[in-house]
Amino acid sequence: MIKLTINGREHSVDAEPDTPLLFVLRDDLHLTGTKYGCGIGQCGACTVLIDGQATRSCQMPLDGVGAQAVTTIEAIEQDPVGRRVVEAWVGIEVPQCGYCQSGQVMAATSLLKQNPKPTDADIAEAMTNLCRCGTYNVIGAAVRRAAA
Repeated sequence: MIKLTINGREHSVDAEPDTPLLFVLRDDLHLTGTKYGCGIGQCGACTVLIDGQATRSCQMPLDGVGAQAVTTIEAIEQDPVGRRVVEAWVGIEVPQCGYCQSGQVMAATSLLKQNPKPTDADIAEAMTNLCRCGTYNVIGAAVRRAAA
């Protein structure tokens, strides 16, 4: 059994240490807001926060998590920064298809926790998640709104 702290709660999971965190979140804990996209850490649909740092959960083995706190989209509004990001996302109506948006929100929350007043260059550097709908300009506007 591997112990994980996810969204403030301790969980024991029966999985191999090299199992990607994403699979445990979705399949074992039924936290399906974190999406499977590419499986190789490129798209960012699977982004979660591990001790506040945006992390691609498809590439994070369980034994790499250890005692660190994992936050998923299901609990992001419990964080004041995350709540501001979600409010900005909703206020500007960022999502089109919405598939990538949980990962985008997590990446934006991580950015603003580390840099509360990012420049446009900071936003471009941090927001590396892919969006097939091409909502990058609106995503940038939402990050700027959440930072204001």
